[in-house]
Order: sequence, then C-alpha cells, then structure tokens
Amino acid sequence: MEFVLHYHGPLRPNGSSTHKHQLRQIFHQQLKCLWDQPPLSEHKSYLEPSKKKSSYYLPRPFDSFVFVPLVTGEMNVIAELSFVILQPLSHGQLIHGGDIDNRLKTLFDALTMPRHQNAFPRNIKPKSYQTPFFFCLLEDDSLVTSVAVKTEQLLIPRKDKLIVDVLINVKTRVTRVTPGNPNWN
Repeated sequence: MEFVLHYHGPLRPNGSSTHKHQLRQIFHQQLKCLWDQPPLSEHKSYLEPSKKKSSYYLPRPFDSFVFVPLVTGEMNVIAELSFVILQPLSHGQLIHGGDIDNRLKTLFDALTMPRHQNAFPRNIKPKSYQTPFFFCLLEDDSLVTSVAVKTEQLLIPRKDKLIVDVLINVKTRVTRVTPGNPNWN
C-alpha cells in the first residue's frame, strides 16, 4: 500500500512529548481517513477482538488511549518512508541551519505510538474524535526499513523558520505472508 501524509506547522528539533503528540494528532486524522477507505476499510475485523488464533487484533492500549498502528511486527508489515521537507531557509542552510536530523527524530517519534510514559504528555485524555481508537503509522520505528530525505526551500516568506511543510510518502510491504495477513503491497 502506498499513501502520503502531510504536515504543516512548526517542526521542532528534539521536540517535547507535547509537540510530538500534537503532530501525532494530525497524523491520526489522516490515518483515520485512510482506515475509512479500501483496502483498510475491508479489514475492520483487525479492530475487533476475535476468538481465532489466526486473526489479528491491532488496538494497543496505552494510558487512556487505544492506539492502532498500521505497521506492526505481528502482521509482518514494514514501511519505507520518503520525506520531502519544505522550509523557509535558503540552500546551504537547509541541513545545518535547519537541524534536519533532530527534526527527523521528532517526526519519527510522532509517527510511532508511544511505548513509555516519558514519551507521552502527562494527564492527557483522548478527545472525542480520538476514540475509540487513535490511529498511528508505526508500532515501533524499527519497522522502518528505508528512509529517504529531501529538503527544499519553501518559496513563501515566513518569519518563523520552524514552520515547514512535510510530505511523507509511505510504502508498506508484507515481509511474510500468513493466514489473515493483509495484501497491502
């Protein structure tokens, strides 16, 4: 399966857990939309407990949220990610002035469901549109097998250099076919 996620807004290097969750909420809305169309809409059974051992159950409770990662080790699904980051810096400043490596870490954390309490804002509760499920891309960022990054100058003057546009091309691939495994290649 192949699709594109989009983000517009501040992208902080070494973002706080609150900043990462703000991004995660934006990606949730897009992934929720993706789950409402084929091929994901044909696999809503992955969101319901089943008595069959060969069935997958994707919801992962964490704190007061129930995350549903699209890419999981259980289903033998991996992801290849390609980032295009448009930022209002001139060429030559895009990497050094933009702190691209730490911004990418912020993006990876925002695309991944939290695994530890310190990776999640304290005392946060799901909003109505985030229940019963909060959709995210990755169960764990170790399931990403390929990363490509391209930075370009955004030709729109902005005073805040942290404001970016990011396009994330996602390609998922099943590495091992099993009973009930989706054909999302």
